[in-house]
Amino acid sequence: MTEFVLALLAGALVGLALGSLGAGGSILTVPALIYLLGFSPAEATTASLIIVIATSLTALLAHARTGTVRWRAGLLFAAAGLLPAAAAGLLSAHIPAAVLTLAFAVLAVLAGLRMLRQRTPFEGASASASASAPRATVAGAALGAVTGFLGVGGGFLAVPTLVAALAVPMSAAVGTSLLVIIANALVALAARAATQVGMDWALIMPFIATAVLGAWDGKRLSAKLEPAVLQRIFGTLLLAVAAVMAVGIML
Repeated sequence: MTEFVLALLAGALVGLALGSLGAGGSILTVPALIYLLGFSPAEATTASLIIVIATSLTALLAHARTGTVRWRAGLLFAAAGLLPAAAAGLLSAHIPAAVLTLAFAVLAVLAGLRMLRQRTPFEGASASASASAPRATVAGAALGAVTGFLGVGGGFLAVPTLVAALAVPMSAAVGTSLLVIIANALVALAARAATQVGMDWALIMPFIATAVLGAWDGKRLSAKLEPAVLQRIFGTLLLAVAAVMAVGIML
Protein backbone atom coordinates (compact mmCIF):
# COMPACT_ATOMS: atom_id res chain seq x y z
CA MET A 1 0.00 0.00 0.00
CA THR A 2 2.87 2.36 0.82
CA GLU A 3 4.48 1.76 -2.58
CA PHE A 4 1.14 2.43 -4.27
CA VAL A 5 0.85 5.82 -2.53
CA LEU A 6 4.46 6.65 -3.38
CA ALA A 7 3.77 5.80 -7.03
CA LEU A 8 0.83 8.21 -7.03
CA LEU A 9 2.86 11.04 -5.46
CA ALA A 10 5.92 10.54 -7.67
CA GLY A 11 3.78 10.42 -10.79
CA ALA A 12 2.10 13.71 -9.90
CA LEU A 13 5.47 15.42 -9.47
CA VAL A 14 6.77 14.10 -12.80
CA GLY A 15 3.63 15.26 -14.58
CA LEU A 16 3.87 18.75 -13.07
CA ALA A 17 7.46 19.12 -14.28
CA LEU A 18 6.76 17.90 -17.81
CA GLY A 19 3.58 19.93 -18.18
CA SER A 20 5.01 23.19 -16.84
CA LEU A 21 8.59 23.13 -18.17
CA GLY A 22 8.70 20.40 -20.81
CA ALA A 23 11.84 19.28 -19.00
CA GLY A 24 13.02 17.70 -15.77
CA GLY A 25 10.09 15.39 -15.21
CA SER A 26 11.50 12.32 -16.90
CA ILE A 27 14.80 12.73 -15.05
CA LEU A 28 12.84 12.37 -11.82
CA THR A 29 11.10 9.21 -13.03
CA VAL A 30 14.05 6.79 -12.98
CA PRO A 31 15.31 7.62 -9.44
CA ALA A 32 11.73 7.54 -8.15
CA LEU A 33 11.26 4.05 -9.58
CA ILE A 34 14.59 2.84 -8.16
CA TYR A 35 14.65 4.40 -4.69
CA LEU A 36 10.95 4.69 -3.88
CA LEU A 37 9.46 1.69 -5.67
CA GLY A 38 12.35 -0.80 -5.67
CA PHE A 39 12.89 -1.19 -9.42
CA SER A 40 16.31 -2.26 -10.72
CA PRO A 41 18.10 0.29 -12.97
CA ALA A 42 17.29 -1.78 -16.08
CA GLU A 43 13.61 -2.08 -15.09
CA ALA A 44 13.43 1.61 -14.15
CA THR A 45 14.86 2.93 -17.42
CA THR A 46 12.46 0.78 -19.45
CA ALA A 47 9.43 1.63 -17.30
CA SER A 48 10.46 5.29 -17.49
CA LEU A 49 10.08 5.24 -21.27
CA ILE A 50 6.50 3.99 -20.93
CA ILE A 51 5.69 6.66 -18.36
CA VAL A 52 7.41 9.41 -20.36
CA ILE A 53 5.47 8.49 -23.52
CA ALA A 54 2.08 8.51 -21.78
CA THR A 55 2.76 11.71 -19.85
CA SER A 56 4.39 13.61 -22.70
CA LEU A 57 1.53 12.69 -25.03
CA THR A 58 -0.94 14.20 -22.57
CA ALA A 59 1.14 17.35 -22.19
CA LEU A 60 1.58 17.56 -25.98
CA LEU A 61 -2.19 17.49 -26.50
CA ALA A 62 -2.57 20.31 -23.98
CA HIS A 63 -0.01 22.44 -25.84
CA ALA A 64 -1.46 21.54 -29.25
CA ARG A 65 -4.86 22.84 -28.15
CA THR A 66 -3.30 26.25 -27.57
CA GLY A 67 -1.32 26.16 -30.83
CA THR A 68 2.12 26.08 -29.18
CA VAL A 69 3.59 23.12 -31.10
CA ARG A 70 5.76 23.56 -34.21
CA TRP A 71 5.14 20.20 -35.83
CA ARG A 72 7.57 20.50 -38.77
CA ALA A 73 10.50 21.67 -36.64
CA GLY A 74 9.77 19.04 -34.00
CA LEU A 75 9.64 16.18 -36.49
CA LEU A 76 12.86 17.37 -38.15
CA PHE A 77 14.63 17.44 -34.80
CA ALA A 78 13.19 14.07 -33.75
CA ALA A 79 14.18 12.35 -37.02
CA ALA A 80 17.87 12.91 -36.26
CA GLY A 81 17.56 11.07 -32.96
CA LEU A 82 15.63 7.95 -33.99
CA LEU A 83 18.57 5.71 -34.96
CA PRO A 84 20.73 6.77 -31.98
CA ALA A 85 17.76 6.15 -29.68
CA ALA A 86 17.31 2.64 -31.03
CA ALA A 87 21.03 1.81 -30.83
CA ALA A 88 21.37 3.19 -27.30
CA GLY A 89 18.24 1.32 -26.22
CA LEU A 90 19.80 -1.97 -27.31
CA LEU A 91 23.15 -1.11 -25.72
CA SER A 92 21.69 -0.21 -22.33
CA ALA A 93 20.55 -3.79 -21.74
CA HIS A 94 24.21 -4.85 -21.57
CA ILE A 95 25.43 -2.12 -19.22
CA PRO A 96 26.03 -2.91 -15.50
CA ALA A 97 23.48 -1.41 -13.11
CA ALA A 98 26.11 0.67 -11.27
CA VAL A 99 27.24 2.29 -14.51
CA LEU A 100 23.67 3.15 -15.50
CA THR A 101 23.04 4.66 -12.07
CA LEU A 102 26.24 6.72 -12.19
CA ALA A 103 25.48 8.00 -15.69
CA PHE A 104 22.01 8.97 -14.58
CA ALA A 105 23.34 10.83 -11.52
CA VAL A 106 25.72 12.81 -13.75
CA LEU A 107 22.87 13.70 -16.11
CA ALA A 108 20.72 14.86 -13.17
CA VAL A 109 23.54 17.13 -11.96
CA LEU A 110 23.98 18.68 -15.41
CA ALA A 111 20.24 19.25 -15.78
CA GLY A 112 19.91 20.71 -12.28
CA LEU A 113 22.84 23.10 -12.72
CA ARG A 114 21.52 24.25 -16.07
CA MET A 115 18.18 25.09 -14.53
CA LEU A 116 19.68 26.90 -11.55
CA ARG A 117 22.26 28.91 -13.50
CA GLN A 118 19.73 30.49 -15.82
CA ARG A 119 17.63 33.28 -14.37
CA THR A 120 15.06 32.82 -17.12
CA PRO A 121 14.35 29.54 -18.89
CA PHE A 122 17.06 28.80 -21.42
CA GLU A 123 18.28 32.38 -21.63
CA GLY A 124 20.94 32.93 -24.21
CA ALA A 125 18.93 30.99 -26.77
CA SER A 126 17.38 33.76 -28.78
CA ALA A 127 14.03 33.24 -30.40
CA SER A 128 15.33 35.28 -33.32
CA ALA A 129 18.25 32.91 -33.91
CA SER A 130 18.74 31.66 -37.44
CA ALA A 131 17.76 28.05 -38.03
CA SER A 132 20.72 25.70 -38.34
CA ALA A 133 19.94 22.24 -39.72
CA PRO A 134 23.43 20.76 -39.04
CA ARG A 135 23.37 21.92 -35.43
CA ALA A 136 19.84 20.58 -34.98
CA THR A 137 20.89 17.23 -36.48
CA VAL A 138 23.81 16.82 -34.09
CA ALA A 139 21.73 17.87 -31.09
CA GLY A 140 18.85 15.62 -32.15
CA ALA A 141 21.17 12.63 -32.45
CA ALA A 142 22.66 13.30 -29.01
CA LEU A 143 19.22 13.65 -27.47
CA GLY A 144 18.07 10.38 -29.04
CA ALA A 145 21.09 8.56 -27.63
CA VAL A 146 20.42 9.94 -24.13
CA THR A 147 16.77 8.93 -24.34
CA GLY A 148 17.56 5.41 -25.50
CA PHE A 149 20.36 4.81 -23.00
CA LEU A 150 18.89 6.29 -19.83
CA GLY A 151 15.16 6.28 -20.49
CA VAL A 152 14.73 10.05 -20.16
CA GLY A 153 13.07 12.54 -22.46
CA GLY A 154 15.86 15.12 -22.38
CA GLY A 155 13.62 18.16 -22.52
CA PHE A 156 16.28 20.26 -20.80
CA LEU A 157 18.42 19.68 -23.92
CA ALA A 158 15.62 19.80 -26.49
CA VAL A 159 14.05 23.12 -25.52
CA PRO A 160 17.13 25.38 -25.83
CA THR A 161 18.24 23.59 -29.00
CA LEU A 162 14.87 24.07 -30.66
CA VAL A 163 15.10 27.78 -29.88
CA ALA A 164 18.73 28.28 -30.92
CA ALA A 165 19.09 25.83 -33.81
CA LEU A 166 15.63 25.79 -35.39
CA ALA A 167 14.45 29.30 -34.46
CA VAL A 168 11.41 27.97 -32.61
CA PRO A 169 9.95 30.74 -30.39
CA MET A 170 10.32 30.08 -26.68
CA SER A 171 6.52 30.13 -26.38
CA ALA A 172 6.36 27.07 -28.64
CA ALA A 173 9.60 25.31 -27.65
CA VAL A 174 8.18 23.48 -24.62
CA GLY A 175 5.28 22.00 -26.55
CA THR A 176 7.50 21.12 -29.51
CA SER A 177 10.05 19.42 -27.25
CA LEU A 178 7.33 17.03 -26.10
CA LEU A 179 6.88 15.84 -29.69
CA VAL A 180 10.62 15.09 -29.87
CA ILE A 181 10.54 13.28 -26.52
CA ILE A 182 7.66 11.03 -27.60
CA ALA A 183 9.30 10.06 -30.90
CA ASN A 184 12.64 9.17 -29.29
CA ALA A 185 11.03 7.32 -26.39
CA LEU A 186 8.86 5.20 -28.71
CA VAL A 187 11.88 4.09 -30.73
CA ALA A 188 13.96 3.39 -27.62
CA LEU A 189 11.13 1.37 -26.09
CA ALA A 190 10.74 -0.67 -29.28
CA ALA A 191 14.48 -1.43 -29.21
CA ARG A 192 14.15 -2.74 -25.65
CA ALA A 193 11.11 -4.89 -26.42
CA ALA A 194 13.23 -8.01 -26.94
CA THR A 195 15.01 -7.70 -23.58
CA GLN A 196 13.76 -9.75 -20.66
CA VAL A 197 12.83 -7.02 -18.20
CA GLY A 198 9.93 -7.51 -15.79
CA MET A 199 7.36 -4.72 -15.45
CA ASP A 200 5.41 -4.16 -12.24
CA TRP A 201 2.23 -2.80 -13.82
CA ALA A 202 0.54 -2.53 -10.42
CA LEU A 203 2.91 0.38 -9.71
CA ILE A 204 3.48 1.68 -13.23
CA MET A 205 -0.21 2.28 -13.96
CA PRO A 206 -0.96 4.50 -10.91
CA PHE A 207 2.31 6.33 -11.61
CA ILE A 208 1.12 7.03 -15.17
CA ALA A 209 -2.37 8.03 -14.01
CA THR A 210 -1.21 10.79 -11.66
CA ALA A 211 1.56 11.84 -14.07
CA VAL A 212 -1.05 12.39 -16.79
CA LEU A 213 -3.23 14.43 -14.44
CA GLY A 214 -0.16 16.33 -13.23
CA ALA A 215 0.78 17.21 -16.82
CA TRP A 216 -2.52 19.03 -17.31
CA ASP A 217 -2.08 20.82 -13.98
CA GLY A 218 1.50 21.67 -14.94
CA LYS A 219 0.33 23.35 -18.14
CA ARG A 220 -2.06 25.52 -16.12
CA LEU A 221 0.59 26.18 -13.47
CA SER A 222 3.02 27.46 -16.11
CA ALA A 223 0.52 30.17 -17.00
CA LYS A 224 0.25 31.36 -13.38
CA LEU A 225 3.81 31.24 -12.06
CA GLU A 226 7.04 32.70 -13.40
CA PRO A 227 8.84 29.99 -15.40
CA ALA A 228 12.10 30.97 -13.68
CA VAL A 229 10.58 30.12 -10.27
CA LEU A 230 9.47 26.69 -11.48
CA GLN A 231 12.86 26.14 -13.04
CA ARG A 232 14.71 26.88 -9.78
CA ILE A 233 12.45 24.53 -7.83
CA PHE A 234 12.99 21.61 -10.18
CA GLY A 235 16.69 22.40 -10.56
CA THR A 236 17.17 22.15 -6.79
CA LEU A 237 15.16 18.93 -6.72
CA LEU A 238 17.33 17.39 -9.45
CA LEU A 239 20.53 18.17 -7.53
CA ALA A 240 19.04 16.55 -4.42
CA VAL A 241 18.13 13.47 -6.47
CA ALA A 242 21.67 13.28 -7.87
CA ALA A 243 23.12 13.49 -4.34
CA VAL A 244 20.91 10.61 -3.17
CA MET A 245 21.97 8.50 -6.16
CA ALA A 246 25.66 9.27 -5.55
CA VAL A 247 25.35 8.18 -1.93
CA GLY A 248 23.60 5.01 -3.03
CA ILE A 249 26.44 4.17 -5.42
CA MET A 250 29.07 4.63 -2.72
CA LEU A 251 27.28 2.52 -0.11
